[in-house]
Amino acid sequence: MGRKIAIVGAGAVGGYAGAHMVQAGEDVTFIDPWPEHVEHMRKHGLRVTHAKDVAEFSVPVRALHLTDAQQLAKERLVDIAFVCMKSYDTAWATMLIQQYLAPDGYVVSLQNCMNEETIAGIVGWGRTLGCIASSITVNLPEPGHVHRGAGKGGAAHTVFRAGEVHGRITQRAEEICRLVGYADSAKVTGNLWGERWSKLVANVMGNGLSACTGLTGGEMLQSEPIRRFSTRLGSEAIRVGQACGYQLEEILHLPPETIARAGEGDEAAMRACDEQRFHDGKRTASEQRPSMGQDMQKGRRTEIEFLNGFVVREGEKVGLSCSANAVLTDIVKRVERNELSPDPRHITELRLN
Repeated sequence: MGRKIAIVGAGAVGGYAGAHMVQAGEDVTFIDPWPEHVEHMRKHGLRVTHAKDVAEFSVPVRALHLTDAQQLAKERLVDIAFVCMKSYDTAWATMLIQQYLAPDGYVVSLQNCMNEETIAGIVGWGRTLGCIASSITVNLPEPGHVHRGAGKGGAAHTVFRAGEVHGRITQRAEEICRLVGYADSAKVTGNLWGERWSKLVANVMGNGLSACTGLTGGEMLQSEPIRRFSTRLGSEAIRVGQACGYQLEEILHLPPETIARAGEGDEAAMRACDEQRFHDGKRTASEQRPSMGQDMQKGRRTEIEFLNGFVVREGEKVGLSCSANAVLTDIVKRVERNELSPDPRHITELRLN
């Protein structure tokens, strides 16, 4: 028998990776809190489309409402559980699936932000792995439909990076790499924490900006003041990551030091950042929104405290002030509370020392 896989959170990332696993013949059960989405998957399956160069497909899937998850108690236990929820839902989602894990089963954080510690607090460090989805640009435009606002990364960009928290290469990490590799290029990393922080920096540079301005990725790219502020956000986050001792990887196809110096005013570094970002922008549909921009559009809670707010808190621990990230966190929270409306002027008219 193959491994029994549970995906807790069949949203954009969980749905995208899971649909490819199902297509490849793996035993996958989706568990999700959105009733309309679950019902649509039960009746019509899960549909996957791409903005560029990839044929769409649909697969019949097994989907459970949260209230149905107790059925798992009557079945063979789960070998691998992917948690693909928003960061603020990590703890309860892990608690939910923990009771149905096989004795040698384990949980994989396939999420943004740094959630492995939360998962390990529930199932133990020995049953916790991480997997980064880099530049995946997926969204869930309607129930039962995952859309990727680009083509596949393939050899040009390794999308999935799976790893153990201790950095050793294990069969478990290779198994995760194989499973997510059905969806796009994947590798096993011995540098999970460096990969995590590098992805955090990329998210810090775009997610909150989209949420508070209402702009798409393409629209943000065209605005020089927003590009500059984005780079400053990334620069602060990189300096915090370096101070924490993380071995940072490439970020948005740029050396971390280039982004850091650009955010500190180095003109050559700023030109290098602009050149790379405009080049990458051609590979992604201009109307694609970062996930937090999507959340704001849908009236959902954002992950701002787990991204830019997290950078501010970690910076305080190492004596670094992250004023750009602190200001953005405050603006996004005010927009989220409907005290402000999304508007590019929140950033373009911002004055920071």
